[in-house]
Amino acid sequence: MNSWRPPSDCLDLVDGIWQAKAISPVYYPEDGNETCLQVEETSYWFNHRNQCIIEVLRQFPPGGRFYDIGGGNGFVAKALQQAGIDVVLVEPGQGAFNALQRGVKKVVRATLHDAMFRTGSIPALGAFDVLEHIEDEARFLSEVRRVLKPGGRFYCTVPAMPSLWSHEDIQAGHFRRYSVKTLAQLLKGVGFITEFITYIFTWLVFAVLLLRTLPSRLGQPSAQCRNAILNTKAAHQLPLPFAGAVERVHNWELSRLHSRRSIPLGTSILAVATRIL
Repeated sequence: MNSWRPPSDCLDLVDGIWQAKAISPVYYPEDGNETCLQVEETSYWFNHRNQCIIEVLRQFPPGGRFYDIGGGNGFVAKALQQAGIDVVLVEPGQGAFNALQRGVKKVVRATLHDAMFRTGSIPALGAFDVLEHIEDEARFLSEVRRVLKPGGRFYCTVPAMPSLWSHEDIQAGHFRRYSVKTLAQLLKGVGFITEFITYIFTWLVFAVLLLRTLPSRLGQPSAQCRNAILNTKAAHQLPLPFAGAVERVHNWELSRLHSRRSIPLGTSILAVATRIL
């Protein structure tokens, strides 16, 4: 498991994990990884996001080892590993240890900046629901570009539609939500060409608007804000009467991704971009 070595001279192997000598603070809830760990396996949201990511990786292959930056507990990394992708999880928090226990084979405990990967050493890199937690997103993406090989691909998901901003975004440590246009402009500005970009989670737009955004605008934080862990579990389970309909929408979204067709609306954005040579 430890025969591989990350492309960095600033990481030490400790108990099966390559670790940075110092780890910078991140703007993410202290208990965020542990809360996610309780819901990921049975969550419709985490599972559909994984399916969407894997489908896009099939359509736009990484072309080499894939680094999952800010990958939390390794839920995405483990799914990619099971799909036959050579993946490295890079995570500064407790999630790195959770990922190793989960069976992720290659783990680096660091932020992207602290890992100090060599310039042009990484074939492909993903950041799934990470950008919104970074105040200086352009600096982060510039570092992504630096470590990627020329022509290397960057994959990301972000929360969509600024009009859906709510107390939950603040509680989750978000600085912003994106539109397809603003994300594409951001990527272009730091030296990427966007190959594919789409919304996902179409049906959730109306649920988020009614259950999160409108209560926030009325100054009434939702129940999910008031009782985070218990209500996070509930929010990631679908009521039986809606499960069939949601599954059909999710299958429709996957069929769109399979044919490389974008989806016009959704609460998240999924994008693939290539580093300009």
